[in-house]
Amino acid sequence: MARVSKKQAEALKKVDATKLYTLEEAMTLLKEVSYAKFNASVDIHVRLGIDPRKADQNLRGSITLPHGSGKEKKVLVFCTPDKEQEALDAGADYAGLDEYVEKISNGWTDIDVIVAMPSVMVQVGKLGRVLGPRNLMPNPKTGTVTANVGDAVREIKKGKTSFRVDKYGIIHTTVGRVAFDSNQLIDNAKEVIDTLVRMKPSTAKGTYVKTITVASTMSPGVKIDTKIAR
Repeated sequence: MARVSKKQAEALKKVDATKLYTLEEAMTLLKEVSYAKFNASVDIHVRLGIDPRKADQNLRGSITLPHGSGKEKKVLVFCTPDKEQEALDAGADYAGLDEYVEKISNGWTDIDVIVAMPSVMVQVGKLGRVLGPRNLMPNPKTGTVTANVGDAVREIKKGKTSFRVDKYGIIHTTVGRVAFDSNQLIDNAKEVIDTLVRMKPSTAKGTYVKTITVASTMSPGVKIDTKIAR
């Protein structure tokens, strides 16, 4: 049995595992029970009443958080030479094609997001075995396959984040950092929840939003009343 540290025990005592908190209560409490010595990520986990095995229920998309994610993302843009400077001027960390295709083929993945022009996706598609498992493959549904590479990079740098439902029907995504104030975390979380509600597949049956939990790195999970999603 794993040993529970003193700080973990204190945090667990403050969270009522049987209670469904309001979003406001949850974010205030989460800041109290986050005991990591670094500026921990705050994540939201939404379990949906969908079947990810069905193509029309395999949800994925992107969200621009009102207050950003609090994390500086490294962005690579796969593009033609005439678009490289546009991508770099917009804030991309890397831009090009053949050089980076080769680097990734050799195991380099020190990046958080990849944007690609439609015209180069044939070359990028060959990297599927490397990028796919790391959720780095550009996709039109998340706005990362586009000819407007400058706009895409600026949105990502401002806080645009991608998400994809896992095989259990759960969306996991970041809504900020512990250093954010409670209202910023609330606004970001509401944006995630509202986006998922708008994306409800027409074929989904029964209760759509089943559970909502927020947690920071190393903190207990705090359950939220799903009424917020109705």
